[in-house]
Amino acid sequence: MKSDEQENIEKLEQFFRMLDGCIGQNSLVRLILGKYRGNEPDMKTAEIRLIRIKDQDLLSFVYRYRTKDITKNFPIKDGIETVRGLLGKDFKSAHMFLLTEDVQIEFSKRDKCTLSCSKATCSYAPEKSHNREKERMISQDRAFLTVLGIANETHQVFPSMARKWKQINVFLELFQRAVSSSRLSKTQNINVVDFGSGKGYLTFAVYDFLRNSQGVDAIVTGVELREDLVQFCNDVARKLGMDKLHFCQGDLNTYAPGKIQVMIALHACDTATDLSICMGIRSGAEIIMCAPCCHKELRPQLIVPPVLKAVLRHGVHLGQEAEMVTDSLRALLLEASGYETQVFEFISLEHTSKNKMILGVRRDAAQDKKDEALSQINAIKDFYGIRNIHLETLLEV
Repeated sequence: MKSDEQENIEKLEQFFRMLDGCIGQNSLVRLILGKYRGNEPDMKTAEIRLIRIKDQDLLSFVYRYRTKDITKNFPIKDGIETVRGLLGKDFKSAHMFLLTEDVQIEFSKRDKCTLSCSKATCSYAPEKSHNREKERMISQDRAFLTVLGIANETHQVFPSMARKWKQINVFLELFQRAVSSSRLSKTQNINVVDFGSGKGYLTFAVYDFLRNSQGVDAIVTGVELREDLVQFCNDVARKLGMDKLHFCQGDLNTYAPGKIQVMIALHACDTATDLSICMGIRSGAEIIMCAPCCHKELRPQLIVPPVLKAVLRHGVHLGQEAEMVTDSLRALLLEASGYETQVFEFISLEHTSKNKMILGVRRDAAQDKKDEALSQINAIKDFYGIRNIHLETLLEV
């Protein structure tokens, strides 16, 4: 007669053979670990799905707590071993949803194992790599998305917030690329300041992405002028247990920066963009990300070169030219300060008209490159008769 321990081992092995087989056949819809009996406070369940990221199959674990979710992705072999280490110990039950059947394994108070199968409740093939969320940088089931009103309680993005959801993911993709190409890729501590954080959509997303997806010990600060939004965001951060995410009241003129490694300023109006870039440079930020708008400083200064009179006699063209020249000079001033700089459209015009990004990543730039940037700045100023550039003045003070 078999002992309970032997029966438990056999049932567990049968369960893991089924798990291994369904992963190979791409028939795993999801696996939920429940009846948590471990030592972590507020832990409830763990949900596991098969995903595909950059041509690699992974098992994605979403650990659900009372007030937050934490996501970790593992290679298939490591993921299965992680389930082995949890099932029957910290978690006393597992419910595996397959295309062919549902499988449940459960441990009693005396640790006797039971394994049962029932009719499949899921009839559609699961989509690897979150194809429904096409290369999304964060999952729709993140708790902050629900609290901020982007997604509902079942983790579906509200139609009215679809553009914001798109913008968040595009921004995080650019953010990840910038971090990966910078010296911050070698550190586990990153300090981020987001100026004009508003309701905190991107601020919460950056914090969640760094800490839960990248495993970085990040400190993120949102700076916002409106007191009600500051209070709202701090309340949400406390509710979700985001203890290193803070919001404070202020603006670019009043905020006294400490250590800033990543400076974000999206849609800083007119010369506020210059203030933010200057603050990033002065604080030694490794990454500066700006989305400028409301370009007003250079347009009245531009003296139209004779060869361009037929083009720039149209007001709309003159405005576009002023924007292009302004942001080109900002990029050159960043390069003269030791940054590798790009200016590009970071999200299509169908989502927002304020779609230009200036991205600077600090490099150990050679002096000849800095001199070349300064020479180009002077040539542009002479060509258009530009007398004052606010960012240049700020950097010279």
